[in-house]
Amino acid sequence: MTRARTIAIDGPAASGKSTVAQRVAKALEYLFLDTGVMYRAVTLAAQQAGIDPGAESQVAELAAHVHIDARPASKPDGRLCDVFLDGQDVTWAIRAGQVDADVSQVSKYAGVRRAMTGLQRQIGARGDVVMVGRDIGTVVLPEADLKVYLDASVEERARRRANELAARGQPADLAHILEGVRERDRLDSTRELAPLKAAHDAVVLDTTALTIEEVVEKVLHLAEGHAKLSR
Repeated sequence: MTRARTIAIDGPAASGKSTVAQRVAKALEYLFLDTGVMYRAVTLAAQQAGIDPGAESQVAELAAHVHIDARPASKPDGRLCDVFLDGQDVTWAIRAGQVDADVSQVSKYAGVRRAMTGLQRQIGARGDVVMVGRDIGTVVLPEADLKVYLDASVEERARRRANELAARGQPADLAHILEGVRERDRLDSTRELAPLKAAHDAVVLDTTALTIEEVVEKVLHLAEGHAKLSR
């Protein structure tokens, strides 16, 4: 069996998918792509064009015509990949506070998601990529060589999120965080467009009792073409 060249990693909030995907991509020397950066780039493009983020039809029209790409990180400045908007490096520009404020709304638009899905598929077609999100294996890369769905109990995911916040010196009320994670699960799994679910042929890994290192090892084992692990 040969090494997987396109790897899709999905899962609910705080399941560890981004951290795992980053480490897997680094180990394999693949592009790590969190698809959220592409929605940030659309948001930035709309702001630069003076388009109200609430104007769905205008934002969707813009998304259909801009070119957004991601490539392996070219600079040792903390970036996880290079993000380009119509040929311009916007890797750090998409992290601006105003983009943070508007990206959630922009990313909900069906027209924007269709446009970004097309671009994400182009990136996937190049191979040597670990793509992470909530609909990669089901919608974006249904033909990925390897699909992994990471899960964990809602209590464990809330605990992880609380620990992350505490480590950054931010308030971390576990009960409040648990409520938020449950609500995010509900919204993600019941949304009409690309609801959160494991692809029928994904390898589902319950990470509740596993360390990040153990999960990374399992995914790398799968990526190298070994037999699928038991669910």
